[in-house]
Amino acid sequence: MSRTRRLRLGAFMRPVAIHTGSWRYPGAYPDANFNFAHIKRFAQRLEAAKFDAFFMADHLAVLNMPVDALKRSHTVTSFEPFTLLSALAAVTERIGLVATASTTFDAPYHVARRFASLDHISNGRAGWNIVTTANPDAALNFGQDGQMDHADRYKRAREFYDVVTGLWDSFADDAFVRDVESGVYFDPGRMHVLGHEGPSLKVRGPLNIARAPQGWPVVVQAGSSEPGRQLAAETAEVVFAAEASLGKAQGFYADVKGRMRALGRDPDHCKILPAAFVVVGDTVEEARAKRARLDALVHYDSGIGSLNGMLGTDVSGYDPDGPLPEIPETEASKSGRARMVAMAREEGLTIRELAARAGSYAGLAFVGTPATIADGMEEWLDGDACDGFNLMFSDLPAGLDDVVERVVPELQRRGLFRRDYEGPTLRDNLGLPRPANRFFA
Repeated sequence: MSRTRRLRLGAFMRPVAIHTGSWRYPGAYPDANFNFAHIKRFAQRLEAAKFDAFFMADHLAVLNMPVDALKRSHTVTSFEPFTLLSALAAVTERIGLVATASTTFDAPYHVARRFASLDHISNGRAGWNIVTTANPDAALNFGQDGQMDHADRYKRAREFYDVVTGLWDSFADDAFVRDVESGVYFDPGRMHVLGHEGPSLKVRGPLNIARAPQGWPVVVQAGSSEPGRQLAAETAEVVFAAEASLGKAQGFYADVKGRMRALGRDPDHCKILPAAFVVVGDTVEEARAKRARLDALVHYDSGIGSLNGMLGTDVSGYDPDGPLPEIPETEASKSGRARMVAMAREEGLTIRELAARAGSYAGLAFVGTPATIADGMEEWLDGDACDGFNLMFSDLPAGLDDVVERVVPELQRRGLFRRDYEGPTLRDNLGLPRPANRFFA
């Protein structure tokens, strides 16, 4: 069967396995999240399987949960993303390298410079995941007493994007003539001074780095609240979505793509990749048993800590076997809070049951054989619920190896996934255009 659309596949690799019990699973590497030798192997395995991107999420504080929960988390430490991805750029050739950088607590000049550098070092494989940072403890690490209002965070993020992309366009592609005979290194007429003065940011420019190989590193966004969807429609080239059901994912897909059309953007210039947890077995029953064993490794202290973080409210004082109380609005992630509350109400879950979901990963999961997993992915792609997936592995290294060695070949056999990369850059492989320089023809 000839297909006009194929899946795009990213790998969610920070934490290297999102499931709270994954580091305790038999055969797993307990230190995988903070061991470069392991992470290098994972990146190379993913590249051999032709994954689009290695995605490193980031946090600017340890997770805001009680110590009894925190002590059970394998994500309490991790590498700084640019340091790690720059090292991985030297040991890979084609896989995209995507990192989170906060618009709330960082400066746009720093972000523009780091991502432009990574794009040059990797020969055009960098991507910037725009986040607004919901963790209130992060504010305390940057001299602030509390978290910025949710709406204000998104207003700042929109302005931040304009500044960063403007800085990326500081030089025309042909600005650096490097004429040895005349002694002219660059043409000053092909340099633009940004001179931005806005509601939140004041940045003169220009950026002290040549324009990146991709023009701009690929712009990624992950929020699904109302402001998040609008920011995605205006700016994103990849969206890491979080809808767990086919129907809701179809609604999200249609909404974001529709907003893009209304703004005059080509909807195909944004790839929507829902997060998907994958557990592979020889039979569906074996895969379900593995998932159950993983879930059983999540301690209640860990689960309730994860739940409190998602809700932005401490519910540990309530009866664990009672219903979830009314949850007030907070400055935590709006979409994450809404998903957990809806799950509790729709399924009648107790706090204990909801905490187990929070600790074990409560979102979309493909649990089954390579064939049934491919069936599910194909249904989502053909049903206009996604353009691919950002995959999370059950345990490391076996869970990643299961996907690379068993699921990917099944997807390739069906014509659902590439057998080789389309080109050298992340934009080439995602089918995204190189942005024109807004200041120079």
